[in-house]
Amino acid sequence: MKFYVGSGMKNCELVNYYAKLLKEKGWEQTHDWVKNVSDDISKDDMIKYASLESQGIVDADVVIMLLPGGRGAHIELGMAMALNKKIFLCSTTKEEFSIENTVAFYELPKITQLVGNADDNVKKILELQ
Repeated sequence: MKFYVGSGMKNCELVNYYAKLLKEKGWEQTHDWVKNVSDDISKDDMIKYASLESQGIVDADVVIMLLPGGRGAHIELGMAMALNKKIFLCSTTKEEFSIENTVAFYELPKITQLVGNADDNVKKILELQ
């Protein structure tokens, strides 16, 4: 199974941990955007990275979004939805899905919301595939 993990840049370690757990189960990561995170990125770099991330979503069977996510993560979510990908939206707390914090798109039937730590969420992802 091919996967892409998206999130905000503040969650790089968590993205890497999800990827590690899934790769241990034989899954293939379509793109590792974390390796490109840097304080010294040019506009040309950003364009190149956006292209690589977009292709990662296109190539994925499953898109996993870790909350909280930034603007880029929500664009990735929109791409995954438009491409009819299986989407898991993961949070460590229920607060991300509360009416005060949620986004209407989080509630669509094609999105599976998971609340728990990374180990529990990856276990659920594996069970639901």
